[in-house]
Amino acid sequence: MALTDVAVRNAKPSDKSFKMTDGGGMYLLVNKSGGKWWRLDYRHNGKRKTISLGTYPDITLKVARKRRDDARELIANDIDPSEHRKLNKSKNLEQSKNTFENIAREWYLKHLHTWAESHSIRILRNLERDVFPWLGNKAISLITPPELLTVLHRIEKRGALETAHRTRSKCGEIFRYAIATGRAERDISQDLKGALPPTIENHLAAITEPLEVAKLLRIMDGYEGGLIVRSALSLAPLVFTRPGELRHAEWKDIDLVNGEWCYYVIKTKVDHIVPLSKQAVEILEELQPLTGNSRYVFPGARSNKRPMSDNAILAAMRSMGISKEEMCGHGFRAMARTILDEVLGYRPDFIEHQLAHTVKDPNGRAYNRTTFLPERHKMMQEWADYLDNLKTSNAL
Repeated sequence: MALTDVAVRNAKPSDKSFKMTDGGGMYLLVNKSGGKWWRLDYRHNGKRKTISLGTYPDITLKVARKRRDDARELIANDIDPSEHRKLNKSKNLEQSKNTFENIAREWYLKHLHTWAESHSIRILRNLERDVFPWLGNKAISLITPPELLTVLHRIEKRGALETAHRTRSKCGEIFRYAIATGRAERDISQDLKGALPPTIENHLAAITEPLEVAKLLRIMDGYEGGLIVRSALSLAPLVFTRPGELRHAEWKDIDLVNGEWCYYVIKTKVDHIVPLSKQAVEILEELQPLTGNSRYVFPGARSNKRPMSDNAILAAMRSMGISKEEMCGHGFRAMARTILDEVLGYRPDFIEHQLAHTVKDPNGRAYNRTTFLPERHKMMQEWADYLDNLKTSNAL
């Protein structure tokens, strides 16, 4: 006779555990302490077995019967419900380890040493704010393209289209890392190419006309702030490195005797040499008594254990009335590239190498850091002299 909800609810414990059968091998086991357990007896490959279907009242009679029917369907297909459950439990455990967030953080730690500090902070902040809350707990192998697209659209809707594109790219790197480590089969971010509107190219502000460059340099010469920022501001157009590379310059990498600054470029992953003009050496020699005992050439205002703020040079320019529409930190690179080519007539490969861009020879091999070094020494000195002449020329 089949059980009823009332019979199950009113079942009282006795001196011995007893069973209340429901049919199809399912029964309610009532033990001496009053606990009520749903059980299913079945046979598989000639062996008698039992599995638990849950406890009452957490599992109602209706749910227990559904679990019984599911188990008997497996048996009908020659599948052992007990082994099937163990396999699913193992898969669920593996999936809980292989969530998107766990794999993303593992990928992040693997690559952390290759990134600048500011870049690594930006990547992690982006993932923690825009991706993990929605996809972090999902098994990476179960995430679908529409789910990732929903995350990207959420970023796009707040007006951060470039961030949405970068997020798709970084998620793609994470998926490919999961594939390489055997925890995913495909990079679903590739399915979303073209799903986001294209970004509108926004060239960084730069002054490249000699007359305007002369005015800019004269204004910068009038900066009345501290020596550290003033030195960085004066050195920026002479070396035209990326702003972060200038801020993170270390004294151990600078050879004032031979006029060279040697360091590793994280962005392009190459060793790089910046020939220092006489003017650049003079700036550093003046600064050395002040910061030479610290790690960084341009230490921060609050601690010499950290480089100056990425906003220091920009704030100095803004304080002198140089607007963001006129010039930014990267603008010195565009200035040098344009004038060295169009005015001073230097070979483009000399210039590109000095910009620490990836330059290859006709055979496809990357140049090493000493390629064209004598020519680049000459170029950098002529560039510094040219800038001095611009500032003092009455013809401009």
